[in-house]
Amino acid sequence: MKIEDKTVPIREAPTSEEIVIKIKDLRKCFGDNEVLKGFNMVLRKGENLVVMGKSGSGKSVMIKCLVGLMAPDSGIIEVLGKNIDQLDQMELDELRSDIGFLFQGSALYDSMTVRENLEFPMRRHRKKFEGITDTLPLVKEALENVGLAHTMDLMPSELSGGMKRRVALARAIILKPKLILYDEPTSGLDPITSKEIIELMRNIQHKYGTSALIITHDVDCARVISERMILLVDGINYAEGTFTELIGSQDPKVNAFFKK
Repeated sequence: MKIEDKTVPIREAPTSEEIVIKIKDLRKCFGDNEVLKGFNMVLRKGENLVVMGKSGSGKSVMIKCLVGLMAPDSGIIEVLGKNIDQLDQMELDELRSDIGFLFQGSALYDSMTVRENLEFPMRRHRKKFEGITDTLPLVKEALENVGLAHTMDLMPSELSGGMKRRVALARAIILKPKLILYDEPTSGLDPITSKEIIELMRNIQHKYGTSALIITHDVDCARVISERMILLVDGINYAEGTFTELIGSQDPKVNAFFKK
């Protein structure tokens, strides 16, 4: 079943030319397995950019290099104007406070309540929240943004899969990030819940002016959310364009992404 997009386009202005992520000639090998072979990417301020690739294509490796969880063999990665390779741990942690991350599978802490899950990144990035002694208003605001204010004292085990994803999204935005990384945001969800998550992603982009990098293999998600797409094939940015441009391609490697 396809996700129907009946919402009115929310963008009121064109994407800025300001670059928030720049990846140049990124390479990463694991032994003889060359995963990334010169990947290039640019994400502009306010843009929703989708990166699609088959399983094992290097999407996860790319995103781990992007946030400094994995060191590339070579290449340049600049995030919010800073070269990742030149940052010490303290500087990297400070940069991460401006990045929201929606993990695949939500990745909530099972032993914490919803409120405690949302407070966790605020404790992790104390410098950004210096002077804030009462975190409750921020938790409420984040949960209200995803329609789950009533779940604050619940445990993750009491939530449905879709609710967990919403809470994870609330946790990603509680830092008021400039950039959000979405790792398979609709994976494992039914079509109706997937549509709801995508609408929340668009609303958050509109409300906070965030830039978003979305890693997905969900063609319907890409169709609805993307303003531009990159297809990761053979370790490189094989093809780029809008959804309409790419789905109309006659290139077999590109066309393979859109076949049902």
